[in-house]
Amino acid sequence: MATGSGVFSQEQFWPTCAELQQPAVAGGDWELLLETLGLSVYRLMDQQTGLYEYKVFGVLEDCPPAVLADVYMDLDYRKQWDQYVKELYEKECNGQAVVYWQVKYPFPLSDRDYVYLRQRQELDFEGQKVHVILAQSTSVPQFPEKSGVIRVKQYKQRLAIQSDGKRGSKVFMYYFDNPGGQIPSWLVNWAAKNGVPNFLKDMAKACQNYPKKT
Repeated sequence: MATGSGVFSQEQFWPTCAELQQPAVAGGDWELLLETLGLSVYRLMDQQTGLYEYKVFGVLEDCPPAVLADVYMDLDYRKQWDQYVKELYEKECNGQAVVYWQVKYPFPLSDRDYVYLRQRQELDFEGQKVHVILAQSTSVPQFPEKSGVIRVKQYKQRLAIQSDGKRGSKVFMYYFDNPGGQIPSWLVNWAAKNGVPNFLKDMAKACQNYPKKT
């Protein structure tokens, strides 16, 4: 099953699926940042921006894979459980489904907004169903920049989800964004360090109350 127009090639989904099975953090400069509630968070410095890329591995208990993937894709439901959403909706642009997302930032910082493509596929890995979702920033004339809101032009997220063999989900998430503006990189990195695992935990909690749960 694929959700969203075919903006990503089939080959782009498999590495994310593979990394769920075998985390690619050995060697190189990936460092273990923290372990919290069954999640391990790794980071790697992006030399160009001074910001970090993140990888998260772990298990979200009592959260079935199909429900977790549905919750991630359901933009209307996210407005209910994500307190930082100011605007969030999908619109067809040039035959592609494009997401607009405005995020509330604390005073005195300006809000940020994102324009991105996303796509979901279900893959079969050695007889196991794996839900893979890819998202990446884009630029389309239908979403011009707004006064007073800073456009995030570098955003990437990859998510892979499969059963943990019980009632939960084994998950892998990759995340990077560059919020731009005049925020010091140390503050961005501090916020991401907390925000990335908190996002997964909030999403898992949202699964418990998902009205379309099967």
